[in-house]
Amino acid sequence: MNKQTLYRLADATVAEALVDSWVAWPHTFSPVAYSLHLLNYQKKTLASYLQNPALHHKSSTNPKLLGGAFVNLPIDRVPAIQVLLENLESGHSDDLRLAQELIDFQNLLDKDALGQSLDNYYPTLPDSLRGYTELLYDYHSRPIVRCIESLFYRSRHYKKHLQSLRLFRQTHDRMRAYYMSTPRLPDADSIGWTLPFAQAELDALFQLDSQPQPLAFIRELLGLSAADDAKLLPLLTDQPPRPAANWQGPGTRIRYFGHASVLVEFNGIAILLDPFLSVQPSEGGISRYTFQDLPPKIDYVLITHGHHDHFVFETLLRIRHKVGCLVVPKASGIFYGDISLKLMAKELGFTQILEVEPLDTIALPQGEIVAIPFLGEHNDLPFAKSAYLVQAGDKQILFAADSNCLDKRMYENIRAQRGAIDVVFLGMEWVGAPLSWVYGPILPKLPDYKHCQSRRSNGSNADVAMALLQAVDSRQVYIYAIGREPWLQYFMALEPEADDVYIQEINKLLAACQSKGFTEAQRLYGKAELFLEG
Repeated sequence: MNKQTLYRLADATVAEALVDSWVAWPHTFSPVAYSLHLLNYQKKTLASYLQNPALHHKSSTNPKLLGGAFVNLPIDRVPAIQVLLENLESGHSDDLRLAQELIDFQNLLDKDALGQSLDNYYPTLPDSLRGYTELLYDYHSRPIVRCIESLFYRSRHYKKHLQSLRLFRQTHDRMRAYYMSTPRLPDADSIGWTLPFAQAELDALFQLDSQPQPLAFIRELLGLSAADDAKLLPLLTDQPPRPAANWQGPGTRIRYFGHASVLVEFNGIAILLDPFLSVQPSEGGISRYTFQDLPPKIDYVLITHGHHDHFVFETLLRIRHKVGCLVVPKASGIFYGDISLKLMAKELGFTQILEVEPLDTIALPQGEIVAIPFLGEHNDLPFAKSAYLVQAGDKQILFAADSNCLDKRMYENIRAQRGAIDVVFLGMEWVGAPLSWVYGPILPKLPDYKHCQSRRSNGSNADVAMALLQAVDSRQVYIYAIGREPWLQYFMALEPEADDVYIQEINKLLAACQSKGFTEAQRLYGKAELFLEG
């Protein structure tokens, strides 16, 4: 009797999460932010492309223009983009109206509300805002339209039927167009699967990474027939998955998966921070850890903040079935741009979600997780964010992500409470994007150019990084989260150079650490495996 062939997802297969043909990230998901992004970015970008598609396509290939609002599609896709724009304007007419009315009403309050009671403004609220908002003042009597995010997720503005996955084979690390500006159109080599992200069927698909199934099972799951095998089979492999088990060795094992993604394992516990995992392209690429290298159970996934490269839909959905608890920082609930990661995670199908504030703790066997204040990086806007201290046995490891040491005293206070911190993982993307880049489309009124340029999403440079290390009395530092890995280019819009300003600052810090006798100081890249005793 012939043994039935079993298949898993091939090592190069990507499952890209989309919302209405655009890459899913927090600003294309949370309803109010998405409505503003539709109005002020997606609609304008598509209209601009249709005016001059050749210029868009050419500009997309210019390394100096990476991250610009250019659609990276050839001229022959003009008809498809025309249809996409028409569908955006018709299918999202209510969202576009919400966005415009929110901007107009906030700007009206800015002019008219000078400290008097706001009660009389409720009857004047546009219909799109009525029943979903609260009118407030800050302590300086500046008015705020508070959008109640949980209500908007239960409104017509949350269109979960537009969520989908795009399955395709990644040939090389730089094949993907920039995530924000280029919609994903159907093509001959990809499979589209439309279903809400929270559906359990997604887990059945992604369990194929470790639990192969017959071809008939996969066809039925994706709603395909045998006629689709020419597309489906290149996305699968009959090679068995690599065996992966939770690490049970002594001390602590730390694996760097690229960018800000780090796996910490000790005492049978697995903790994964800011997961942004890569597949292995079919044409090769630098050495890396992939989904095949994750343990079968991840007890905690820790999210430092909701930037697109730290709260990564594509990875979170793919590993959801492995995750015990997702830990996210608490949002203020006042500003619509301060998106609730807890609400978002619920809509992504996570059931065990813990929202933390500074110094909240999670007890572990012979250790704990502590939420640590996170300063800087967000253009001086309120934002849900948290660094994390992982105590593993007698070792303390700080994952500071993109923190900027704007106030050394804060870290001195942490040291006073926790004692010396043994190891620090710190990002040093210290010349970040200006205010207008990510946040421009969602602000009711953009500050002038000079202020946008001064308000950058800066991490630490060499001097403030050293101040942080000295404040917590650390002698072991790893620089990470600087977007250098090639698979990050479509998300980070970086074209790294060996002597660019980031590397100069990092080298300056590493040299200073060496001169001060640090036990370890290095910049991580690609993959790394580290061990801590005790």
